[in-house]
Amino acid sequence: MEIRVLQYFLAIAREQSIVKAAQSLHLSQPTLSTQIRNLEEKLGKQLLIRGSKGSRRVTLTEEGMILRKRAEEILDLVQKTENEITLSDSVILGDVFIGAGETDGIRILARAAKGIQAKYPGIRYHLSSGNAAFVTEQLDKGLIDFGVIFGPPDLKKYEALKMPFKDSWGVLMRSDAPLAEKASICPEELWDKPLIISHQESNGGIVSQWIKRDFEILNIVSVYNLIFNASLFVEEGLGYAICFDKIINTADSRLCFRPLNPPLEIEMYLIWKKYQVFSKAAKQFLQALQENIGA
Repeated sequence: MEIRVLQYFLAIAREQSIVKAAQSLHLSQPTLSTQIRNLEEKLGKQLLIRGSKGSRRVTLTEEGMILRKRAEEILDLVQKTENEITLSDSVILGDVFIGAGETDGIRILARAAKGIQAKYPGIRYHLSSGNAAFVTEQLDKGLIDFGVIFGPPDLKKYEALKMPFKDSWGVLMRSDAPLAEKASICPEELWDKPLIISHQESNGGIVSQWIKRDFEILNIVSVYNLIFNASLFVEEGLGYAICFDKIINTADSRLCFRPLNPPLEIEMYLIWKKYQVFSKAAKQFLQALQENIGA
C-alpha cells in the first residue's frame, strides 16, 4: 500500500468527490479513479459508494472509514519521522508530542518546557487530551512521544518517570446543591445522588472501591472522558461529578468542589515506550524534566 495512494484516498474522503479530489491533486479523474479501484482490488473491499450519474458525491463504506482513520495515523507518523530525520545535527529543534488527561499536574511539564524555551526556541509541543486508554493507544502507535497517566504503569511495556504530584479526587457540584454545605464528602452521602463519573472509572477503579458500592446499583446519570463538558451537565443540575481537583475553575461560577473523605489521591507518571528512540527535541525535553524534578 503506497503512501501516495493513501493521500489520494484521503483527498477523496475530504472532498467527498472524485472529481474535486482529482482537481486538488492535479490529476485527471480517470487516473484517480483507477488508483482507487486498484486499491479496492488489492484490499478485496469496497471503500467508496459512488453516487448515481446525476450525483458525483461519494461516501465511505465501513471499511473506507476504517482506512481513513488508519491512513491519517500513518501519514502523521510519516511526517513526524521525516521531520526528525531531516533536522540538522547542529540544531535542536522539532516537535515533542505529549498525550495527557486533564490535570493540574501538567504544569510540571510546562515548567520544563519553559525552562528550555530560551535556549531551544525551535522546539514545539503538541498536546493531545484524552483518558488513559487514549493516551496509551496513541503511545503504542508511535503517534506521541510521552504519555501522562495516573496510577502504576505497565513496566513491561513502558519506561516511567514518577512525577512529584498527586491528583486528589472530589465532587464537583452546584453551589446551591445540598452537599455544598459539607467541607468534604463521605461515600454514603453519594449513594442516593445522581452521579457523573469518568468513563475509565465506570469499568471499575479506585473510585468504585472508595464509594463502597457497585456502580450498577448507584444512580449513574452520565459518564465522561474529559471533565469540561461534564461540568456543564453539573451546572445545569444533572448531577454530581466525581473528578480531579483544580481542573474546573469554580471561582465566580455556580459550581463548587469538595474533596472526598477519606481522601483519595492518585500518583502521576510520565511514560514512554520501552526502547523508544527519541528525536533530539524529545530527548532534550525529557532531560529538562528530569533535572526539574531531581530524577
